[in-house]
Amino acid sequence: MDKQLMIFGIRTLIEAIQEGKEIDKVFIQKGLRGDLYPELYQLIKEREIPYSLVPIEKINRLTRKNHQGVVAFISSIQYQKIEHLIPMLYEQGKNPFILILDRVTDVRNFGALARTAECAGVDAILIPARGGAAINADAVKTSAGALHKIPVCRARFLEDDLKFLKESGLKIVGVSEKADKAYYNESYKEPLALMLGSEEDGISATYLDLLDEFVKIPMTGSIASLNVSVAGGILMFEATKQRLNA
Repeated sequence: MDKQLMIFGIRTLIEAIQEGKEIDKVFIQKGLRGDLYPELYQLIKEREIPYSLVPIEKINRLTRKNHQGVVAFISSIQYQKIEHLIPMLYEQGKNPFILILDRVTDVRNFGALARTAECAGVDAILIPARGGAAINADAVKTSAGALHKIPVCRARFLEDDLKFLKESGLKIVGVSEKADKAYYNESYKEPLALMLGSEEDGISATYLDLLDEFVKIPMTGSIASLNVSVAGGILMFEATKQRLNA
């Protein structure tokens, strides 16, 4: 975590949320009580801010200052909502192209994917509220500033957002070495959501039934899979090539 973006204390966090600061993640001490805590908890729930209930030792490792059992990290970007963005893209006459990152946890992978997405003409990146990389100064730096140019949407329930994309006419294409179909045999010309999974185990099994297509990058070497940012680059620019030649 980037400590330059850390805030702590119940009143401080309440004020930051009320001022409209974009909160990336909140850590709350398990069993925390107090006069101000119900107000803070209500705000966190209303604004759908990701939070975790953790032992006091976890918070003490983050800061030894008077944290009052609460530590939060302010996001380096302003999140948008996918349900607002997609209609706007259609209204602008665009052919939507969305990148979905399911639990990509490495900050540098995330930044590299954002940089490639911006270069490839991706309209937005969709991520889950929990389980992904922190969008901090390192992510912004690795993205070469792309994270200040491309919209990032955060899903409280990614499954619901995937269903919304399908209902909005987007084809969802998942990428995995377990797929049978080669990526270059797929069409990416229509409204598209390209989905990449985590570095550890790929796309969550929960979402597989929501995919319209499942593709792989054929390889002839002895290593079974590519780095997720490299795989994402190959797929994004295949889609861009097809769309430019449509």
